[in-house]
Order: sequence, then structure tokens, then C-alpha cells
Amino acid sequence: MANPPAGETPAATLFENVRIFDGKSETLSPAMNVLVRGNTIETISKDPIEVEKGASTTVIAGDGRTLMPGLIDAHWHAMLIRPDPAQAINGDAGYNNIVAGDEAKDTLLRGFTTVRDLGGPVFGLKRAIDEGVISGPRIYPSGAMITVTSGHGDFRQLSELPRKLGGTLSRMEQLGGSMVTDSPDEVRVRVREQLMQGASQIKLTAGGGVSSPFSPIDVVTFTDAELRAAVEATTNWGTYVCAHAFTTAAVRMSIAAGVTCIEHGFLMDEDTVKLIAEKGIWLSLQPLPEELRTGFPVGSIQRIKADKVWPGISRTYEFAKKYKVKTAWGTDVLFSHALAKRQGAILASLKRWYTPAEALIMATGTNAKLLEMSGERNPYPGKLGVIEQGAFADLLLVDGNPLENIDLVADPDKNFVVIMKDGKIYKNSL
Repeated sequence: MANPPAGETPAATLFENVRIFDGKSETLSPAMNVLVRGNTIETISKDPIEVEKGASTTVIAGDGRTLMPGLIDAHWHAMLIRPDPAQAINGDAGYNNIVAGDEAKDTLLRGFTTVRDLGGPVFGLKRAIDEGVISGPRIYPSGAMITVTSGHGDFRQLSELPRKLGGTLSRMEQLGGSMVTDSPDEVRVRVREQLMQGASQIKLTAGGGVSSPFSPIDVVTFTDAELRAAVEATTNWGTYVCAHAFTTAAVRMSIAAGVTCIEHGFLMDEDTVKLIAEKGIWLSLQPLPEELRTGFPVGSIQRIKADKVWPGISRTYEFAKKYKVKTAWGTDVLFSHALAKRQGAILASLKRWYTPAEALIMATGTNAKLLEMSGERNPYPGKLGVIEQGAFADLLLVDGNPLENIDLVADPDKNFVVIMKDGKIYKNSL
């Protein structure tokens, strides 16, 4: 379906004769039957499941295909996929919301039933999806990225300086893309504002970034007191801080301040990876595609920074495997509709370091465990990322065995024959 309706929740959906990848095991089950009622999985049985087959029940003949949990992207930017930076900051907000809604539908039809959004004005989009106004994945929102003057996420122009404390917010801040904070007190205010709007976790940028024009990679941005203020305010709300950090210094300062999830970390040393493992901290990694690096113009400051970061990607994955770090998977696609279409292919690229089963467990059951860290701020309390009795019915029926051939997830149009989220069927090409 190019543009499916939201669909109505049937009284029941019965998947017959499917082999299950449950989001935890490295092998498929024998032939099973799965009954979904409402928005949860009610019964999983090798024996036939008797239901009243009629208007109130949708029966799907699996014919030995693979039933697996919906995919989870742990580092997504739903509002920042299709526009370029200029459009995202200076363009019409109504237009940006409409194209983000269209992209959300496409995200769901790629098999991604849940995303953890790590920066952007996404609260309205999430509400529209949750209310069934438009189709899209479940969204765990961070709201605006918390940054500092010249930090990653500060996309202001030099003409907007000097910043007047207590003055008018920049356009970037007015939209809710990122918030500039330059003291512990200001950090607390901006963090609490995101939590007030419904943030399930807080994202701050503890070190320099590639895409921001005035944020050198080697710079540690926040002070220790500012980091601790963010952690304190977030912990008081029962959730956690995830910190964008590439370098050893930025990662270690974040850990010392109480941050429990590091994003990227591609320039940290081996001892720091060992520290992450010892402390049980999450490491959210992304197998950033080469096209993202080469998309920056040669000679641009962004390309120079990308050339420094990219060699560290493989090394960090190898360290994470070596020390058995709690590793999440995401894409971190920004400002590229073309790359967003390759979301599944970016997941499949994990085969450089992992077996197909290891990669798919990371993108389902493991990522779901990271989402549970939101505690009482979890917008979707319940079991995600697994196929088990009582779990949310976020399901994909795959034509083939992705545990043998993970490249199947790279072509969802062809290989995902049924896509279900929250018990609703959004695609059924059988």
C-alpha cells in the first residue's frame, strides 16, 4: 500500500502457521499460531487456535513465513529527516509538520513500529499518531536537545550573537529544536520544560558534533555542574539523560555526572569502553553509512569533522562486543529523505560485526529494554520488542527468514507482507 488508512482494530487477528523470532532467541520457533486481541498478543500455541472466524476476526495464513516484533530505532529525529537545516530552522513550521507526518507513515511502512526521538519538536507529531490522526511509529520523545552556546545543536548564525541572557529566544529555540543553556540553573529550567511537555528522556550534547557549524569535535561543551543539574532534574522525574559524546573526555565527564546512556562514543579509548561496561551504562551506537559522510561537501567544516569520526565507528563496535557492553542500535539519519528510505539497510549493515540474530535482537528486544529506562515517564507502558503473551501486538510478517538473511529487512516493500502496530494492520499484501 502506498498510502494506507490508519485501519480499524479488529476484534481479533489470527496468524496461522508462522515461525516466530521472538526478539530474544537466536533461532526461529517451529510452526506456531498467534492470536492477537485488541492491541496485545493473547495466545501463542503450536496447536490450532479456535476462534470465531468471521467479520470480527482477521485470519492471516502465514504459510511458514517468519513473524517477528516490529523494529525499534533508538536514535531517530522524526522532525529532521526531510528538511535541510535551513528549512528546519527558518522554513514554515506548518509545512515541516506535514512532511514529518508523511515521513512517519513511511517509517512505519518500513517496519519500524517504535522510535526513540533524540531531538526535535516532535510532541505534536507524537500526539497525532497516538490519537490515530495519522499513521506512524510509537515515539519516545526527548523534545528539544539541550545544548550550550556553540555546542552541538546550536544552529544559530554568528549574526545572532551576542546572546542576551533572558532575551528573546532564537528561531531554533522557539520551534523546540534545541535549547541553549549556559548555567546549571538554565539547564534545570530547559530540562524541566521538556519533561513538562512529555519527554520520556532528556537528550543533551556533552561534546562537539559533526553537523553543527560552530561545534568542534574535540570540545567538551557542558561543565560538570551543568551536567549534574540535568541529571538531577531528570532523575527527579524518574527517567534518564542520554548524552551525545564522541571523545574520551566528553564520555567520562558525562559518566561522572550520572549520565546512563552515551550516544555515539566513536572517538573514546578502550579503557573508557571498559568503564562503560563495568558501570552497566548503555552505549547507543549507529553504523553511520558512508553516504552520510560523503554527503557533506568536500572542504566543509562538517566534512572535515565527519572524516575524523567515521574511522572510529568500526573500532567502537569491536570494543563494545569485546567488553559485552549494553549496546543499542539506531540510525541518526538527519536531513536526508534518501537515507531514511535505507533505514532497514542501515540495520542490515550491522552484519559487519554481528550475526543476523544478534543484530535483530538488538533492534527489537534489547532496544526495548533501553526504552524501559523511562520508568514512569514511559508513554507506552507494556512489553515492546518481543513476541510473548501479553506483549504489545507490534508485528511483522516476513517473507523469508531474516535470521539467515538479514538483508530481507533492507527491502520492506517486498519482504514485509504484513505490518501491524498496536493490533492494527497497516499493511497486508497477502
